[in-house]
Formats: sequence, structure tokens, C-alpha cells
Amino acid sequence: MSSTIGGFEFDNVARNIYLQSNLNVTPPKVLKTGTTICGVVYKDGVVLGADTRATEGPIVADKNCEKIHYIAPNIYCCGAGTAADTENSTALISSKLQLHRYATGKQSRVDTSMTMFKRMLWKYQGHVSAALVLGGVDVNGPSLYTIYPHGSTDKLPFVTMGSGSLAAMSVFEAEYKDDMSEEEAKAIVHKAISAGIYNDLGSGSNVDLCVINKEGVANYIRGYDVPSGRKYRREYVIPRGTTAILNQKVLELKSKLVVEETISTAMQTSE
Repeated sequence: MSSTIGGFEFDNVARNIYLQSNLNVTPPKVLKTGTTICGVVYKDGVVLGADTRATEGPIVADKNCEKIHYIAPNIYCCGAGTAADTENSTALISSKLQLHRYATGKQSRVDTSMTMFKRMLWKYQGHVSAALVLGGVDVNGPSLYTIYPHGSTDKLPFVTMGSGSLAAMSVFEAEYKDDMSEEEAKAIVHKAISAGIYNDLGSGSNVDLCVINKEGVANYIRGYDVPSGRKYRREYVIPRGTTAILNQKVLELKSKLVVEETISTAMQTSE
């Protein structure tokens, strides 16, 4: 038996090429999901932001879905990717952290939740389509992480994820500065999410914000802004008789309905 060599294994790459070229096996299609989520660290806390459009291919399945998920009283998480994966992953880690608080009697830490997320996602090797922006405030101060579907993480002062992340990142790279106030942080996150909404078809509808201050108190603001709302709605008044009635027939329904049922019983005897 040969000894195991550490590192990555790429045998499946050659296998996949062989299946496609020699056996005409069609590879699975790439799943395209759409979202813009982001976060920024300011002087006293963290501000998270997300759009509210959920898509199913080219169809807008939900115009006002929640993409900022509760993890702990002092920690929230934005989710991009498959909606079922992000919602169930955040709910799972949230329940584990609640049990941890019951056992220890202490406030949950952001890096603890980040470690739980990355261990779970690494175990499934990217098959759980959850790209996350995790933010919160604990005894170590404000923290902000990106968590990729394969389990890798980054800790940065500002982050973006999703199909509209490039547009949102352009706003952060142009306007971010250290030690921002809460209002400045909310304004830059609002502008970043709006950039994703305007420049990405997979993002749209409203802007949601979540502010977590230095006391670890979260303020989840649903519908902070509607950048692409309808300015007016045209009303059509159709006069009576516009659609002509060609013929008419009136049928009289019976006032009573009688149901007759015959039940036969057989006598059971025993010897």
C-alpha cells in the first residue's frame, strides 16, 4: 500500500475531461444566482447591507425577501447564493450559538460563529451554496468577515459579495475612510447596495440595513430605501359594455339536492 501524500487531488479533472470528450457526457450547468450584500466597519460598530430581490433563473421570484439573518443578539449575517442554503445554514449556526450561550453564560463572539460557518461549509466542499458576510460586535470590538461557499474566510474593514459585488466594491474603494461615523457608514453601505441594484440584473428592489453598535445592540432596518421603485402607476378605466355579450343563457339551479343511499347489513352467525 502506497503512503498518502498530502495536498490537493486533481484526478477528477482528467476524469471529467475524458467523460466529456470520449463518452459525450454533458456537464452540469452552472447555477447563476444574484444578490448584492456588503458590510463596513465604522468607529463604533458594523453596518451590514443587502438588496431584497430573489431570482429563479430569469424570473424575479420575490421582490422583498430578507437576506440579513439573525445569528446572535450582537451578530448578523448577510447571505448570497441559494436561498435555502443561506437560510438553513444561518439558522443552524444561530441555534448552535444559542446553546453555547446557555452553556457558558457569555456573549457569543464573532470569530466563534465564523469558525462554525467555515467548518460546516468546508465539510461540504462547496456544495452548500452559501456566500456570507458576517458582522458583529463583541468583547474584541467590531469584526467583519466574508465566508465563501468552500469555507475560506477574509477579515476586512469593508467587504462585498454576490453578483453585484463589483459595483458595490467600486463605491467602497472610492469612498471608504477610517473611523467613520454611524451615519457615514450607513450612507456608504446604502450607496454600495444601490450601485449593485442599478448595475446587476440579479439584484433589485429595496435596500435593507443592519447597524450593530459598540454595545452589541442591533438595529435591523427593513426597507431603508427603494432605489428603483415605481414613480407612478397608470390607471385604466374601462367603461361598462366595452366587451360585447354575443348571447346569454340563464339556467335555473335546483333549490334542493336529495341524496338517497341504501345500506345493507348482513347477520353474522357463529357455531
